[in-house]
Amino acid sequence: MRLYILGICGTFMGGIARLARQLEFTVGGCDAQVYPPMSTQLAELDVELHEGYAAEQMLRFGPDLVIIGNALSRGNPCVEAVLNNDLPYTSGAQWLAERVLQRRWVLAVSGTHGKTTTASLLAWILDHAGLEPGFLIGGVPENFGHSARLGSGPAFVVEADEYDTAFFDKRSKFVHYHPRTLVLNNLEFDHADIFKDLDEIKTQFHHLVRTVPGRGCLIVNGEDANLAEVMGMGYWSDVIYFAADSAIIDIGKSTWLGIPRAADCSRFDISNGAGRSWQADWRLVGRHNMLNALAAIAAAHHAGVSPGAAVAALPGFASVKRRLELIGDVRGIKVYDDFAHHPTAIKETLAALRARVDGSRIVCLLEPRSNSMRMGAHRESLAGSLAEADRVLIYRPESLQWDAESLNDDRTQVLDSVPDLIEQAIRITRRGDHIVIMSNGAFGGIHQRLLQRLRQDCKQPVA
Repeated sequence: MRLYILGICGTFMGGIARLARQLEFTVGGCDAQVYPPMSTQLAELDVELHEGYAAEQMLRFGPDLVIIGNALSRGNPCVEAVLNNDLPYTSGAQWLAERVLQRRWVLAVSGTHGKTTTASLLAWILDHAGLEPGFLIGGVPENFGHSARLGSGPAFVVEADEYDTAFFDKRSKFVHYHPRTLVLNNLEFDHADIFKDLDEIKTQFHHLVRTVPGRGCLIVNGEDANLAEVMGMGYWSDVIYFAADSAIIDIGKSTWLGIPRAADCSRFDISNGAGRSWQADWRLVGRHNMLNALAAIAAAHHAGVSPGAAVAALPGFASVKRRLELIGDVRGIKVYDDFAHHPTAIKETLAALRARVDGSRIVCLLEPRSNSMRMGAHRESLAGSLAEADRVLIYRPESLQWDAESLNDDRTQVLDSVPDLIEQAIRITRRGDHIVIMSNGAFGGIHQRLLQRLRQDCKQPVA
């Protein structure tokens, strides 16, 4: 079968392409921009890549089926050609459900934050235990080097996104997956371009809960009040809670509790509420990542991995690309790439780094790129989320729909171009600083451009 993917260079759709090639489909696809590393990875898979959405190149490929990404809508030349030529089409989520997830033990990881890290860790724990799971993750787990694989075992780990499925299917993508094990990591308002309020998102999460069978299991963050409301709408499966707050231990014996042994949570104790405990040590930092670990361990336990075996896998977990990833150290100035784009994720990431670096200065370079950020849905909580940073430089793109100057204080500056932001970062940075670049996009190539400038001119300016 010849499969053509519209929007193929996104991590999810690129993962679909990888799975399709492992299933011996002939695969082609196009995207608005085709560039490394995804273009290189797809070329290595012998995927025929086209840049732009010219319908002619898709029609010449001769697809038997077209997968349409959720970023595409009516008016796109390829979408119009699919409809006008009566080509069979589907969404990535539906194709995954029908072609890959059937008869698999699906372990889905949902939540506003931490999906990629938790799903990657869960896949690593299952793999470390010899279960050879398949997975499709919205990032690149460093333990595996790519975002998807078919796997030879029954387990399949999928990052379960609440974003809508496609222009023709406005349900959240995760309702297609029908998991037996479902992680509900946390729940906040996001995707302001899709949902009008938090209640709409809660409804979608409850739709997901409805798809879990009675023999399945819900792994739920016991600290999250919004998830408590979702659970209050009804559930039909076993429930296991996890938390780092002992105040919720009265939920009962089905609670996994994390207790830090280090300020940065790189070492912590785990209790399963039934008198058993384990000591965990790993490379990651932050209370939020400790919670991610508890969720992954509980989910793996439901799939048959002992807690001891799961904890033993933690030291070998190498995290995920773009999650507080150290990308350079130039004469004592450390530069990190981080995907955080929601105030809570920004706050947790900076708090984790603060716990690790103590009194060293943190300089944050932020691109408000997500639709919710650009629309101003998070503007009231953004300033507070940056509290742990000593200096903040915010990029103001033309598409920003709110006044970023409202965030200005003694620590914060707003700049209108990436070159200006780089130059200001050079001026204010000194030896021993930690620079965190936060964006869910390429940020104008700022990462390597900044490192190059630091290498050229690493003077010690007065901050």
